[in-house]
Amino acid sequence: MRAFYKNNNGLIAIEKWIPNCWINIECPTEAEKKYLLEDLEIPEAFYNDIEDIDERPRIEIENGWTLIIMRIPVKSNDIKLPFHTIPVGIVFKGEICITISFHKTEMLADFVTYTKRKNINIKDNFDLVLKLLLSSSVWFLKYLKQVNQKIKLAEDNLEKSIKNEELQALLQIEKCLVFFMTSLKGNDILLHRIKNIKSQREYFDLDLLEDVEIELRQAQETTNIYSDILTGTMDAYASVISNNMNTIMKQMTSISIILMIPTLIASLYGMNVPNDLQENKYGIWIVIAISMILSAFGVFLFKRKRWF
Repeated sequence: MRAFYKNNNGLIAIEKWIPNCWINIECPTEAEKKYLLEDLEIPEAFYNDIEDIDERPRIEIENGWTLIIMRIPVKSNDIKLPFHTIPVGIVFKGEICITISFHKTEMLADFVTYTKRKNINIKDNFDLVLKLLLSSSVWFLKYLKQVNQKIKLAEDNLEKSIKNEELQALLQIEKCLVFFMTSLKGNDILLHRIKNIKSQREYFDLDLLEDVEIELRQAQETTNIYSDILTGTMDAYASVISNNMNTIMKQMTSISIILMIPTLIASLYGMNVPNDLQENKYGIWIVIAISMILSAFGVFLFKRKRWF
């Protein structure tokens, strides 16, 4: 999908390209790929890098074109991985500025709406990059709140019964947090590299830079906190499962010892050797009674927890 936006106290959608407008392309088709590579003549290597789902945040310059790749969070339809991150590329040169994403995102549409509501103007290409970085950090925080709710839900389910499904849900959330931490670190490195561009330092909005740093740091710290909490929770439930297993094995061992008593007596009495009870007509009942008494005594000790 291709969309054009111009600055007018916020980003306003227009029907065709004009100089210094913003071109936003999501899930590019073959026609849009041809438009980018042949009409706008962006480097094909840039296009291929953005298409790579595992591409890390970075900045690169080639033939006058500048490529900046950042990672943003998205909600997934995959139950096993509810949240993950994707690369978004900002490619610009002179009067041309393009953002390319190979996945549908909520962030970019919300960014356009936000600029209209707040009457925000985009000064230049780097100003757009910084504002998108700020928006991505805010969206990381939004999704982290949802991740926290999923953690609480999984904990509530585990308190009722420890099942594989609940533990797998925690593992899935942990995987999301790993993706978030890695992407946020990459965005943080990207921000520092942008700040160190000598030719642009004097044009940066210092308040905007500070806001981006604060939100990015907050997102990183929140992700680390949730990750630590989740790790502690999983370790605690692992200990609970281990203790439950030890208790069950203790009970099974005690029961097996109790059941061994009548078996041992019956084995001794059944040996083909002389004994005082072999001619006694009550011999079998005496053996059964002794077995029952010893077994009952064993059960009594087991209940009083004197064994193990």
